[in-house]
Amino acid sequence: MVYKRKPGGFATLVDIIARLRGPQGCPWDRKQSHLSLKPHLVEECYEVLEAIDQADNQELCAELGDLLMQIVLHAQIAAEEGEFGIEDVLREINTKLVHRHPHVFAKGKAKDAQEVVQTWHSLKQEERQEDSILSSLPKGMPALAYSQAIQRRAALVGFDWRKVDDVIQKLAEEVEELERSPDRQERVREFGDLLFALANIARWLDIDLEDALRLANERFHRRFRYMEEACEQRGIALSSLSLEQQDELWEEAKEKLSQNETV
Repeated sequence: MVYKRKPGGFATLVDIIARLRGPQGCPWDRKQSHLSLKPHLVEECYEVLEAIDQADNQELCAELGDLLMQIVLHAQIAAEEGEFGIEDVLREINTKLVHRHPHVFAKGKAKDAQEVVQTWHSLKQEERQEDSILSSLPKGMPALAYSQAIQRRAALVGFDWRKVDDVIQKLAEEVEELERSPDRQERVREFGDLLFALANIARWLDIDLEDALRLANERFHRRFRYMEEACEQRGIALSSLSLEQQDELWEEAKEKLSQNETV
């Protein structure tokens, strides 16, 4: 049977998900829960990020659809359990957006983006009756992203360095302390401080640390694959090359690929 509802409508997606979860629906969809879908939700988020990194708008369109499907699927599961439905999700976000933008929807004022962020977090803290500006940050975030996030929150109330040069100097101090670490426990501690300082520098330079590291990982992956493929074409084993020869091949990979690298 051909599905005849308008393919571009949001209500169509809601209906499709409901049918997939229904008695005559898909066995896989019917057995899913909030917990079982967690890895799929994370995976879809990273696929959206990858499409953005690659500047692939067609792929971004498709991946945003996959991410939206996850949201509607979670809402459908909650509706079946009598907790909330997609209308409640939409009501929550619409109400939140209006309330946290008083400079747009009310008589509030905001002179710049920084003041908008401060107002947002102040209203958020009031809504949730939180005792700390850090409370709403999920501790399950990747550690580097969490590090930058708590630093941004602290900076909102003025707890920050005066200039980026001071943070860079702190980085140098952390490197020295790492070098002087007498044992593994202390090295772990100092290495954490070193990463925290790096996260702070990235924040000052308006660099998202997770993005920067993810892109560096992607560049390494592409260049290393070039090395492997080059060795295969030349009939040699990468492991048989000396470190100097591997470095030469790495530089070759950088030169060959740099012209086409967008990240």
